[in-house]
Amino acid sequence: MSMLAKALTAAFGEELMLDTRQLPSTVVCCTLPREKFAEAAKILKKAYALLAAEWAVDETPFGRGFAVCACFRWGREYLIVKSELSADDPSFPSLTKKFLPAYRFERQMQSLMGVTPMGHPDMRPWIKFEDWPQDAYPLRKSFDATKSMPRVAGDYQWARAEGEGVYEIPVGPVHAGIIEPGHFRFQAVGEMIVNLEERLGYVHKGTEKRFEALSWKDGAKLAGRVSGDTTVAHSIAYSMAVESMTGCRVPERAHWLRAIFLERERIANHLGDIGAICNDAAFAFMLYQCSRLRELVLRMNNRLFGHRFIMDKVFPGGVGVDIDNSGRSDMQAELEALSSDFEKLVVIYDENASLEDRVRETGILKPEQARELCVVGIVARASGMNLDCRIFNPFPPYDQYDRIELDVPVKITGDVHARTYVRVEEVRESIRIIRYILENLPEGPIVIAPGIPESDTSGFAAVEGWRGEIIYWLQAGPAGEINRCMVRDPSSLNWLGLEQAIPGNIVPDFPLCNKSFNQSYSGHDL
Repeated sequence: MSMLAKALTAAFGEELMLDTRQLPSTVVCCTLPREKFAEAAKILKKAYALLAAEWAVDETPFGRGFAVCACFRWGREYLIVKSELSADDPSFPSLTKKFLPAYRFERQMQSLMGVTPMGHPDMRPWIKFEDWPQDAYPLRKSFDATKSMPRVAGDYQWARAEGEGVYEIPVGPVHAGIIEPGHFRFQAVGEMIVNLEERLGYVHKGTEKRFEALSWKDGAKLAGRVSGDTTVAHSIAYSMAVESMTGCRVPERAHWLRAIFLERERIANHLGDIGAICNDAAFAFMLYQCSRLRELVLRMNNRLFGHRFIMDKVFPGGVGVDIDNSGRSDMQAELEALSSDFEKLVVIYDENASLEDRVRETGILKPEQARELCVVGIVARASGMNLDCRIFNPFPPYDQYDRIELDVPVKITGDVHARTYVRVEEVRESIRIIRYILENLPEGPIVIAPGIPESDTSGFAAVEGWRGEIIYWLQAGPAGEINRCMVRDPSSLNWLGLEQAIPGNIVPDFPLCNKSFNQSYSGHDL
């Protein structure tokens, strides 16, 4: 039994039940009465756990009501606490006072599923916009997604700082570039920002609802489109959750190919971000050079795997494309040239005094803030948190520590420079990992029949995407269909980090700070 499960067992005794329908068995699911839901979170907070996700489930197809779930993590352990709610009174005690990320998780649960977090300090809608009917809950089974909703009058109440000399700057939701929409409201005194509030949800597409109408196989395609720049990592996480439910043993070669795809996705996005961060500090040279290297990576992806972003090549049971000896040689030559050019650019970054002046001590997210917000990925590692699923929740070949010896960069300053340099060191590490895999790629098949999940079973998977930890939780319905697919992109946590890193900075530094976080709108607006 895990340390977190032992802590709950000691506190609740026979009140706590283990749900054997949750797979894989390494992820413990504890069920408790709803009045104990927040008490369990308090105990796990004392055990140094982080809140990884919180979501609601409509279980009326099983003859039950609703359920709320919270996933906690500590080191290698993931634990789910679940409480059942009656259909007549779908309320539960809020976790917000124990774990800050619950602040938005629970607003979203209330907006889309209609479960009420009692004691929550802010019940404004989240994701669900104010011009939707109040009684429209899209994730409920009774909601008809084929019909358009009537539009009603509504007004979002922004949080505002007030006082002498304070003025407001609205930014977005439509931006000057081609990025997705998001609204930011600043209050500033002179050039100094004193408050920032985000308003997201503009690219809500009903993604989680759409999963329920798809087959298990087609669900992988939708997962690959949750956030297009992270198509590989999302597809792997979805596929691993399905595979955990069916007991599918993916061929070893397929696992290793998935790792190649994952690391190439990491390299391409980090190169793009490093260049874009420098561009927002008026150093366009780095943007052009990093964009050139990124384009070379994407073209090689297209030539070897049939898609620039390797989309639709990962699905339950394995992968849909292999690499031959000629392709391995081409990729090794590409990585050699990429590494050489990249190291020259790193020297230029390090030795540019004006760039250093902009990125150092800008947009600081302190380690204690990072932990309270339970941030993940680049943002966490730049603020002193050693979190990486490739180490703490690995699948092959990452689980072969004696061979790969993964080195995760961790910084403590939490500023724009730290987030940039985490990317720099991860590019180096990803190049090394891919080289190793190409030299040691096992022979064998690349796909196997995944099977069909049994009714009323649940599957869980966590994968380290380039932004950070991605979590999928799946539940099979009475007929073996997808009853619920919960997706937690890193952005669901890390957008909160951006809000806390901005106050105290000057207005012109916001684009620089925002790009150093570079969170997904689409991955958040589910």
